[in-house]
Amino acid sequence: MRIVFITQDEPFYLAKNLDYLIKKLPPYAKVVGTVVADVSPFGKRETFTEKAKKTYDIFGLPFFLRYGLKFVTSKLSKENSVKYVLEKHQVPLIQLENNINKPDSLEKIRSYQPDLLISILGNQIFKRPLLDLAPKGCLNLHTALLPKYRGLMPSFWVLKNNEKYTGVSVFFVDEGIDSGPILVQKKVEIGNRSQAELIEYTKQLGMDCIVESVEKIHSGKYELIDNDASQMTYFSFPTREDVKAFLAAGKRFY
Repeated sequence: MRIVFITQDEPFYLAKNLDYLIKKLPPYAKVVGTVVADVSPFGKRETFTEKAKKTYDIFGLPFFLRYGLKFVTSKLSKENSVKYVLEKHQVPLIQLENNINKPDSLEKIRSYQPDLLISILGNQIFKRPLLDLAPKGCLNLHTALLPKYRGLMPSFWVLKNNEKYTGVSVFFVDEGIDSGPILVQKKVEIGNRSQAELIEYTKQLGMDCIVESVEKIHSGKYELIDNDASQMTYFSFPTREDVKAFLAAGKRFY
């Protein structure tokens, strides 16, 4: 099975999890290429200055300083580099000149002859020609119990809303947002975890769920879980008021 990853150059959690995932994939699954977009944590493309200002304005000085330092440190460490991990595993980078849905981008991805696309932190909306490109479809990892908590930063929202449980969902991507049928889903008790601890745990669990999904697709024997739109909730990026409510509820970022 030939797999193409679609991801972004996220500097905090992704590199070590991709390393873990590639090592755990079964022998018949080969990652033949990866599209790596510029990091876009707010769901849209912004300059580095815009991202930094928004982080400071919304999350405050302590958060800004902690993750600013972590960002700088990550840039100095190869182990935190997505591109370094891919190079270590001899996975080619697929360089795209335009949006992933443009014909030239589709043709470049098609040239790698993928059987399956897997999006991990993919930060573009996928249109039908891309979704139909690989015969076994396109999977996406979302760290929430879909259909609840579609959208951005589910780890923040489940804590702010005092949920007792969250989870991870691996689903087949359709043209909506986190709306496709679910292949693998695991439930997680939140307990007293901080947001950082919750992200850390669910990201690695998500990698295990991707491996399980690949195994199910390979076997051809699986039942899909309905991603019921009537039960959905959707959350966008938090505001400063949301952050104040998060902290007032005794929740911790780290």
